[in-house]
Amino acid sequence: MLVERSMHAEYLSNSYLVVDRPGGSAVVIDAGGPAEPLIDAAKRLEVTPSHLLLTHHHHDHVSEVAVLAARWPGIEVLIHPLERDLVHGATGTIDFMDRPAVGELAIRPLHTPGHTRGMLSFLVEHDGEAEAFTGDTLFRNSVGGVHGPGHGTYQALKDSIMGTLMELERSTVVQPGHSEPSTVGQEWEQNPFVRLWRGLDRERADPCIAFGDPATLILLATDYDGGYKAWVRWPDGRDDIVPGSRVEIVDAEG
Repeated sequence: MLVERSMHAEYLSNSYLVVDRPGGSAVVIDAGGPAEPLIDAAKRLEVTPSHLLLTHHHHDHVSEVAVLAARWPGIEVLIHPLERDLVHGATGTIDFMDRPAVGELAIRPLHTPGHTRGMLSFLVEHDGEAEAFTGDTLFRNSVGGVHGPGHGTYQALKDSIMGTLMELERSTVVQPGHSEPSTVGQEWEQNPFVRLWRGLDRERADPCIAFGDPATLILLATDYDGGYKAWVRWPDGRDDIVPGSRVEIVDAEG
């Protein structure tokens, strides 16, 4: 399996060309990175992608759909049914029961809601290799937030990571929707959110203000872009994953 990645310089959003072999079959996963590097890679590898598989509908993952569809007329642009009407240019839907036929690539969609309700990850296997394209559910040493358009819940995100992605083989490569790759094993051992969910580390209990409201800070971790991602708990007991930039720790002595 050959994987070519194109990353947006500002958003750090990734698009991927996945190929079984030169001259064989290929798919594109997500369309937020610049299109030209993927088009050039497809030309070099002598492949024409049959499918464009979208993890979710946010702009930084679909902005190049029209460019890729114009380059490869007839390409199937597929997204979860819950988000089909949110992407101009989508030609159909794909869900966890579907198995698109793409040469020697075995592709299994995984419904991993949380960041959005229709979020998909794609497990692609070929000749003993496995790579999981996790969209905005799981990043290297971080996780997706649940405050964007069409978001789900904290519990849905946790279940998607711990009950689906962390159940994959430890050697599975994680190709996230933003920034650098990882492996399931690395995230199992090093991701601060996963470690807390496993009970390996202790929760914080710092008073804070999140989105202008009082809350308790449970975890503040470095995010994929060098900023921070925060796990907060609201006074009613609900948990949330939010941008660290929207959280202010309250000085207990102030």
